[in-house]
Amino acid sequence: MRTYKTFKLKDTSAFKAQALQWSQEFEEVIWLDSNAYNEQVNYEAILAVDAFTALKTDTLQAFEKLEEYQSTTKDYLFGYLTYDLKEDTEKLKSKNFDGLGFPDLYFFQPKKIIRIEGDSAEFLYLNMVDDEIETDFVHICSLEVKAPVQQQTAALQARISPEEYLKKVHQMKVHIQRGDIYEANFCQEFYVENQEINPLQSYLELNAISQAPFATFLRLEEHYALSASPERYIKKEGQKVTSQPIKGTAKRLEDPIEDEKLKKKLQNDPKEIAENVMIVDLVRNDLSKTAFRGSVNVDELCGLYSFQQVHQLISTVSSQLKEGVSPIEVLQTTFPMGSMTGAPKISAMKIIEELETTKRGLYSGSIGYFTPEGDFDFSVIIRTILYNSNKKYTSCSVGSAITIQSIPESEYEECLVKVKALKKAISV
Repeated sequence: MRTYKTFKLKDTSAFKAQALQWSQEFEEVIWLDSNAYNEQVNYEAILAVDAFTALKTDTLQAFEKLEEYQSTTKDYLFGYLTYDLKEDTEKLKSKNFDGLGFPDLYFFQPKKIIRIEGDSAEFLYLNMVDDEIETDFVHICSLEVKAPVQQQTAALQARISPEEYLKKVHQMKVHIQRGDIYEANFCQEFYVENQEINPLQSYLELNAISQAPFATFLRLEEHYALSASPERYIKKEGQKVTSQPIKGTAKRLEDPIEDEKLKKKLQNDPKEIAENVMIVDLVRNDLSKTAFRGSVNVDELCGLYSFQQVHQLISTVSSQLKEGVSPIEVLQTTFPMGSMTGAPKISAMKIIEELETTKRGLYSGSIGYFTPEGDFDFSVIIRTILYNSNKKYTSCSVGSAITIQSIPESEYEECLVKVKALKKAISV
């Protein structure tokens, strides 16, 4: 079905930049860059372009349609799941404002895939286009990549005022005091309307600032996602499933001594640790639905990881799949991810819907891919610029976990830390 050919690279960084530039010729593009986080991600970069087949649908029976598409195709599939697919897994509805208008689920079977690893590039082309491998490699290597030019940035507006945000966090804490929930992820939107942006330039700016392990440039027709996500939602390799929820954030400081103090404070912060542990319990419960009895394991609890903009607490939970469980069943029984909902999950999602003013869409959903063997790897869509080029609408949502210990003003400050890089990166 696919022809594989590997080329040695003289300069991997240059080839990555050339390949991403070349991809702009296509309407369907997913670029995944690990930014050399090789311990977390088993690829340097992957590029998938040019749909041969595609599945684009709303929430109605979305996972059932994806199951049929994946099992029939038995090929590489790249795409996304929006947060609103919760409506396919539970009796939930969203009536909140949606400025983006993305399809709820969108996957495609690429004609052309390029996998970059070390000093080599492997081309995985469908047989119908395999005569273009050599030509494409030569063309990509010949491209002259211009240095990014400092662009004007758009002014992001907050969908709700700081006062409204604080009031809503207080309301969330009332729900916690009542026992409705223990924790919930509360998000707010920053947006730009009636303004064109430069998606590639914005992605390059964002990636230069953040250098995250799950960096993504996605274009599916007029829908763009420019992501600097540090978080894996879920990965399947053979019968092993791994999820790595993030809960616990501290900003980075330029002064190394002060930065180290903040790092240690995060590592020992009872509130941040409690947030993480609650979500780990939720993830363990989700994975147990498809796991062999007794195989769910917490491989790492509250590990501290430092990125360009923030320090984070990340836990790793794994399981071994029962026989006969399909890849889509693993996604369906764990979606949406616990780190973006709360605990208990369904109660948290209902309260989130009531208090948030914007439909989340792809924000706090997931982008990733399936292999022909049914393995997969999906990230959590946070630290991401979403853009609809037809509507000229740009959206950057951020959030934080609210617990009984939350100080509303501190939660708002955390949101501002998370949106800072996104604001800097939006090029118009």
